[in-house]
Amino acid sequence: MSTTQDNVERPQRIDYQRALESMDTYTDIAIDDLMALVQRAEQLSASPGRTDFQQALESMGTYTDVSAGDVMTLAQRAEHFAIRRTIETIGVDQVMTQPARTVHPQTSLADVAHLMVSEHISGLPVVDDTGRLVGLITEGDFLRVLGVAGHQPHHNLLETLETPDDPVMTHMVKNVVCVFPDQNLFDVIDVMRRNSVKRVVVCDEHHRVLGMVSRSDLVRAFFDHHIKMRPN
Repeated sequence: MSTTQDNVERPQRIDYQRALESMDTYTDIAIDDLMALVQRAEQLSASPGRTDFQQALESMGTYTDVSAGDVMTLAQRAEHFAIRRTIETIGVDQVMTQPARTVHPQTSLADVAHLMVSEHISGLPVVDDTGRLVGLITEGDFLRVLGVAGHQPHHNLLETLETPDDPVMTHMVKNVVCVFPDQNLFDVIDVMRRNSVKRVVVCDEHHRVLGMVSRSDLVRAFFDHHIKMRPN
């Protein structure tokens, strides 16, 4: 546990309130007392452990009906909520790659492979003539269909294609998860986690493709935020 990350916003009262509300068991401690305990533990150690929280409890002048373990759990949860609150301030429209490169259902697998290799793209939205999302094709998707167990560094997509003239519509994933530009990065992370995907398509209310958010976009967003939070 680290409650003193220099470039992540420190937990505020609202984070401790959410942490208390998230506890499965009743914890009789005021938010001010909890915040004071965490501060005292941090004065004892940069990364306080159970012993530090126990000493912080013993140093309190008033009786507090809470264990050191509960305080540790609450501090960790408050830190989690602080990070989440920061992530929720970053909008999808701030980090998405736009405009997204797209292909059509009739595009051949050979053309898709060429586009992926030449532009270093690992996934492409498939759209109809109006720009509406109808599917997604990735390296993993059609290499798996073509019998390649995994994409090895020495494999060339064009060389592994057995049916290069097949239209992408025969191999694309049709049930594609997407997010909207007015959502935030926490929403994106939640969608990725729940659906076990590496990228999400950003669409408007008419399901027209606006952009893409990949794991590398998330890393870049967090790095940029880290730099902004760094003291001058």
